[in-house]
Amino acid sequence: METRLAVMSIVVRSKESVNEINEILHEYGDFIIGRMGIPYKERNINLISVALDAPQDDISAISGKIGNLDNVEVKTAFA
Repeated sequence: METRLAVMSIVVRSKESVNEINEILHEYGDFIIGRMGIPYKERNINLISVALDAPQDDISAISGKIGNLDNVEVKTAFA
């Protein structure tokens, strides 16, 4: 199975979505190299960066599931 390296940037505008994001990331935890979450209280948002080594289809699935959540934006950059 061929994998790709990617960095996913997630902007969370509502704390209600955080648990759902964590559940999705936990589901694909075997592909996660590392993650960093930054609460930015001045703007009332959370920023999450996730480094992945995964098949293209799984990266797309993660991005799609997270991107479909309310008040969440996600962008993925591939190496």
